[in-house]
Amino acid sequence: MLYAQPVAETPVDLVKRVPIFSTLDARELGEIAGSMRQRTFPAGSTVVEQGEQGVGFFVIESGTAKVSVDGKEVGTLRDGDHFGEIALIGDTPRTATIVAETELNCYGMIVWDFKPLVEKNATIAWKILQTLAQRLARAEQPAA
Repeated sequence: MLYAQPVAETPVDLVKRVPIFSTLDARELGEIAGSMRQRTFPAGSTVVEQGEQGVGFFVIESGTAKVSVDGKEVGTLRDGDHFGEIALIGDTPRTATIVAETELNCYGMIVWDFKPLVEKNATIAWKILQTLAQRLARAEQPAA
């Protein structure tokens, strides 16, 4: 009996799962995804280092990565997870170290590709700003 192989998600499918892009329509998601490039990181390689300047954003297509903060492991990233989206907007250092646990296949975008995209498309920029403002407002609410 033949079994269908799972179909890998397209870059658009991966991008629409990222919260800051969640309000974008299909055309806008396509523009973001079209600006991304495939990257593969071998198992054991450091993808980003805490404290270094961040310039890239990644969505994991396949593989796993360990997340550590101040040398302590705090989580694992898997297929469909993402990291570094704030690096696209804010000129801030990385808040965590990400190390590929297995071969890590990602779609990535750097700020030099993202900035012109949002500069020429105010609708995308506005939707991202609204999403970030909502996230900030939720984060600033006192814990219940």
